[in-house]
Amino acid sequence: MASATGIPQDHPTTIEAREDEPLLGRPGDVTQKPHEIIYRNLFTGTASVAQAGIWILAALVWQGILSQPLSLFTPHPLLGSSALLLQVQAALILQPTATPQQKRIGTRIHYSLQLLSVVLFVSAFVIIEVNKGSHSHSFSPHGILGLVTYTAIVLQAVVGIIQYFVPVTVLGSVDAGKRIYKYHRWSGYVLLLLEMATVVAATQTTYNVMVIHIPLWGVLVAVVLVLAGVGARIKKHKLGL
Repeated sequence: MASATGIPQDHPTTIEAREDEPLLGRPGDVTQKPHEIIYRNLFTGTASVAQAGIWILAALVWQGILSQPLSLFTPHPLLGSSALLLQVQAALILQPTATPQQKRIGTRIHYSLQLLSVVLFVSAFVIIEVNKGSHSHSFSPHGILGLVTYTAIVLQAVVGIIQYFVPVTVLGSVDAGKRIYKYHRWSGYVLLLLEMATVVAATQTTYNVMVIHIPLWGVLVAVVLVLAGVGARIKKHKLGL
């Protein structure tokens, strides 16, 4: 039955629920709709918040680095920030997938982006090691976090490849590969936190403080936006919760 306004009277809670709905949706409720193009996953829900954060972060790094004369060190932060940008895209595009077909396509795009990001991360690592040359290695928080992060990135990539592409050969069965999916997701989100901590620590290095002056507050704002945007789209059931 409808009132004079045309609003059904037998479903009052529906309107109330919509009025109470957060502007960007509730945590973890963004799901790719059937037949919806997968690239919309990069912007649905709080993905727009994460996109703002990661592009601000990349812009801060690139502006700061390219404002100085080019050197052997120059590619290190440029490659690292580009790799991080790709990793955020890889997470955002896969999070809302629901159907088997969506998950299959999303996973292929996810791994393609992650593979490219790993290549960039490894290149950034090689460049900084070559740049150090025979000089004593720094044990700054950024240096220590960077080494731990690079190691974790490679391990995460290896596990991801094994569980999805060769689970039978390495793990014995496809089901064995599927059982570690949730741990791969957990470690992926932890790795994102570690990467962001490494970037924040970079603002406190002597080179940044004395030469390029990338602002800590700007980096912190960008990091918060990325973590909030990605974190709000986490589906607990995919983590085994």
